[in-house]
Order: sequence, then structure tokens, then C-alpha cells
Amino acid sequence: MRSHLLNDTTAETYRRSVTEGIERVAAKLATTSRPFTGVTVDALSPRIDEIDLDKPLLDTTAVLDELEDVYLRDAIYFHHPRYLAHLNCPVVIPAVLGEAILSAVNSSLDTWDQSAGGTLIERKLIDWTTARIGLGPVADGVFTSGGTQSNLQALLLAREEAKADSSAKLRVFASEVSHFSVKKSAKLLGLDADSVVSIPVGADKRMQTVALARELERCKQDGLVPMAVVATAGTTDFGSIDPLPEIAELCEQYGTWMHVDAAYGCGLLASLKYRDRIDGIERADSVTVDYHKSFFQPVSSSAVLVKDAATLRHATYHAEYLNPRRMVQERIPNQVDKSLQTTRRFDALKLWMTLRVMGADGIGELFDEVCDLAVEGWKLLAADPRFDVVVEPTLSTLVFRYIPAAVTDPAEIDRANLYARKALFASGDAVVAGTKVGGRHYLKFTLLNPETTVEDMSVVLDLIAGHAEQYLGESLDRAS
Repeated sequence: MRSHLLNDTTAETYRRSVTEGIERVAAKLATTSRPFTGVTVDALSPRIDEIDLDKPLLDTTAVLDELEDVYLRDAIYFHHPRYLAHLNCPVVIPAVLGEAILSAVNSSLDTWDQSAGGTLIERKLIDWTTARIGLGPVADGVFTSGGTQSNLQALLLAREEAKADSSAKLRVFASEVSHFSVKKSAKLLGLDADSVVSIPVGADKRMQTVALARELERCKQDGLVPMAVVATAGTTDFGSIDPLPEIAELCEQYGTWMHVDAAYGCGLLASLKYRDRIDGIERADSVTVDYHKSFFQPVSSSAVLVKDAATLRHATYHAEYLNPRRMVQERIPNQVDKSLQTTRRFDALKLWMTLRVMGADGIGELFDEVCDLAVEGWKLLAADPRFDVVVEPTLSTLVFRYIPAAVTDPAEIDRANLYARKALFASGDAVVAGTKVGGRHYLKFTLLNPETTVEDMSVVLDLIAGHAEQYLGESLDRAS
């Protein structure tokens, strides 16, 4: 079986195998007419269950044929303009090329003697990003697996910097529409269940700084420690951006770590039109960015950035076999000194390839296009009496729900919207997301594909209305 090892003697086999796989994917991309086939769990599970992993096919072509049946045919394709659901972007070709290279070379970014140039490329990209944010001359950071890990590491640093004599006294403040990973991180960090204080948002879904100020003062009066404020630059549900300058002022006043979760809104760092929407981010102590959302990178590609490189010491551990302390004095750069991970992919290469081929302006133009598209979608929804749209977009997200003319029962309207989303998914014609607003069920367009058009949105809205009307008609028939 040595013939399957990638080395100097198998380079031609590698070339043929990868080319065959790429051709399959390229053919699929070229002929995919819907974002999803509508396959059900019950239909797909038996096909996978019947595969005996202890009986290999021993042939690449046969395996690719099988993969077509159990994966490629029924995959959900984010590149399709009517995939409008979650924060999944279509990816740019230079990044996919980078993915192919990094997988084959298989560098591990924990130590210099496993990555060499990869270490320096990642550090260069961290410096580039912190400069774009404006974090200052002693800023630093490290690539992570995603926003959840980035938020976890940021709050770990905040906890250690808070220097409380008891973790029971620590409090984290985040808006009521912040990402769930804030509460999850608090739990993983050993904080009490009530340690995360939820701050209300206004009609624009931005954190109310008056309420934040009140809670910070209450925390101080109660003898508790305000460990961190998490400001969101692009909430998952609404794309809303908290008032960063005002939050920064409060954090300075109360001596509180300011973390900005810009997993979604980081695309504005490259924007040619809307960069000012994240003014104030440069005052953060730490920032989360997800390049695999608004920089059009393949999963995974994220980073946590800090204003003061020294704070990363809270994630540092030394092992004699890996990164002994003497390497610090020898100025050998080991990225594991900054990371929660040990073995770690060279995900930075994807962004490097993208910037070297397209440039930052190329990324920014794509993100600006989807932000502009969201404005057109807002106008479309606001003018359509069939729908109620929640808030004018700041980024590229629209939250809305179908409102039938003849039905007033909110619970029945909820069921109609839930049915419409499920039926649309089952048809494979489009994929949309869902959420709750004020306890009621809503639908969501997350627009991250510049190829999506106003016509696509209009067609999908008609499909949603049709499915909802079908449900309500059948409901009336059942009731009668």
C-alpha cells in the first residue's frame, strides 16, 4: 500500500487522482441547477449505511463514482445564487488553489520546524489584518478554526487580564442578539451560569449603550468585576453593528476588556464603500474575524487579533519536545505559543493566495456588492404587502416573514412560515434560514453571493408565499 503515500515516486499518481477529482467537482459546479436536490435523511442514510468501510474499492474512479452517489449529487452548493440561508459564502478560486496546496504539503503551523515559510506567511497576514483594523504597533494574533474558537480565546485572555480573586465575581456583557458562543465560552471558562449579562437592543438590533452603562455601574456597585464587553460587528441574525465608539468609551471608563466579534462584519475591512460602519473597532482589546464568511474563503479560515501581543501569553505553554522556553530567547517563532491548538492547518495560505491574485480591493468589491444587494432586497420586501421585514440591513442580511391577508392568529402565521421554509428546502429550489424575533418565527436571507440578483430574491419570495398559502389552504380544509 506504499503506492498511496504521496512522495517523489507517486507524484504522477497524485496528479492523475487529484485531476480526476477536480474534474468531477468542476462538472458538478457547471451543471448544478439548484442549490439542493431535496434529498431526505431517510433516503440518503441507507445509501451510506450499506457501505462496508472494511471492504475498500481499491480504485479511485470507483470511489469517485460512489462519492457522487453519497455526497456530490446531494451536497448543498453555496455557490448557487439561490442559496440564501446561513453565513456560507461562495469561495474564490485562488483560495481553493491554496487549499489544494496546503493539503498536499500538509504543514503544521505549531512550530517553526514544521512550517518555516508558512509561519512567516501567517504572521504577515496577522500583521496585515491588525493594520487594517488599526490595533497599533504591538498588536498580534493567530489563525483559528472559526469564530467560536476566536471568541473563546479572546474571553480567556480577558478572564486572565481581569485578575479577579474569584471567577464567581466575573461578568461578561453582550447584546441579546450576540452569538451563542459568548455564553458557551463563558461556560467552558468555568464562569457561573449568570456571568453573561444580556444587554437589550433597540429597534435597529444594536446594543443599547444606556443599558450597558447601567449594568456596568450595577456590576461595580455590587462588588463584581466587569471582565469583558463583547460588541458585535455583524450579528448572525440581523447583520447589525453595535455602536463601537460608545462601547469603547464605557470600557475605558470601567477598565473593561473590549472584544469585538467581527466574524461577519470583517469584510468591511476591505470595503471600498462602507468601512466607516466599523469605526471604533481599532479601540478593541481583541477582535474576531472570519475570513470564511465575508472574505470568500473556504472553511476554515478565522483569526483572533489582540491590541497587545503580551496578552497572548495567557495561552502559552512550553513542552520540551515541541517548543521549549529556550526557543523564545533564540527568537525561533513558534505559533503554538499563541494558539489554543497544537497541530494546526496552514489555513492562512488561502487568504495569502487570494490577496496576491485579487488584492484586498477585489475582496472589498465583492462584499460591497452583497451589501448593495441587501439594500435592494430591503426595498423589495418593504414594498411587498405579503411580507413584514424587521430591520433595514447594515450588512447583507434580511429578516422577514410572510403575513397572509386573511389570517390574524400569530401562531398560525408562525406555522405557515415554518412550513414554507421546510417545503422550499425539500423542493431544492432555494435554501433560506429561519430565526425567532420577539418569540415569533421569521425567515432570513443571508446574502453572500454577488451572483445573486434581485430577480432571484423575487422568485424565492414568490415561492415562499406559495408554500405558505398552500399550507394555510390545507389548514382551513382540515379545520372545516
